[in-house]
Amino acid sequence: MNKWITWVLLVLVFSSCSEELSQARPYVLTTATTGGTFYPVGVAIATITHAQLASSHGISLTAISSAGSLENLKLLRDNQAQFAILQGPFGAWSWTGEGPVSSPQTHLRSVSALWKNVEHFVLLTELTTNRNMSDLNSLDGHRYVLGARNSGAEQTGRFILDTLGIDYQEKFNLAYMGYGPTSNAIQDGNIVGMNIPAGAPVSAITRAYAMLGDRMSLLNWTEESLKKLNNKYPLWDWYDFPPGTYPNQNEAVRTVASPNVLVTREDIPEDVVYRITKVIWENLATLQEIHGATNDMRPEIAIDGLGAPLHAGALRYYREVGLTIPDRLLLNDAENSTPIERIEGRSL
Repeated sequence: MNKWITWVLLVLVFSSCSEELSQARPYVLTTATTGGTFYPVGVAIATITHAQLASSHGISLTAISSAGSLENLKLLRDNQAQFAILQGPFGAWSWTGEGPVSSPQTHLRSVSALWKNVEHFVLLTELTTNRNMSDLNSLDGHRYVLGARNSGAEQTGRFILDTLGIDYQEKFNLAYMGYGPTSNAIQDGNIVGMNIPAGAPVSAITRAYAMLGDRMSLLNWTEESLKKLNNKYPLWDWYDFPPGTYPNQNEAVRTVASPNVLVTREDIPEDVVYRITKVIWENLATLQEIHGATNDMRPEIAIDGLGAPLHAGALRYYREVGLTIPDRLLLNDAENSTPIERIEGRSL
């Protein structure tokens, strides 16, 4: 009798374990504010991943909005998110502990370069002289938005303006908003300009252009400015907006862009990261139908612009498809990684 009871209990235990294993692990992908490109593309990646992997491999991904790259690093550190989209400079800063990231985030691993993060520095046309970034140095206490407070847009905006020698601390009356409210503010006349780094076309710029037309200008970049910006972190390249990219945009605009990157934690299982990486690249056509910004994505540049070493799962996939992996993206985790428990709790 006792043996029979034991057998029944074992069956119930294993049945319960089987049910748990069949349920998809809900990994979290943190993005940015809803008015930019991170969020809709993140939702698309999460939706495709869930559709392809939840029932077959028990892997589920949910996208959430956030204040952007800097908050995403904190969410990863605290394991409140397991995957994150970052602006390219944050991928470099996070691994080395530079810029706004005060200590190296050595638990971070790269998964993939994604679409181009295009710099949209906007100014009311009446305040422009050259229609390029130098016009920002002529502001006189005007209200300008670099991004939401502590967001990736704000931090990269500060880095860019500092690098170009634009005295925004003195010249700007800084305001802090997400992309949607920023677009509303310039339409309402409450600000004179905005910094909207995002995949093109970005909805915040589309809405502002539709309302203001040639009363606002997307600022061009010069060769000299691009060289200055790439002096320490050679991440940016030219990005051209032909006329008509945005409503009422009648002239071509030459700006710059750097890759956004998908990152994860080192303790996420290799097979999970491998399958998510594979799903993204094998469903690229679907992703491109969902959002035009992802038209920049190509498998042959999937590891360009990554700042942290590749996760073992992503490395496995890229080797399978024949990419040559540079030494800087390889890491012997057993010898060089920092245990998660030693990192959690540190401030960024």
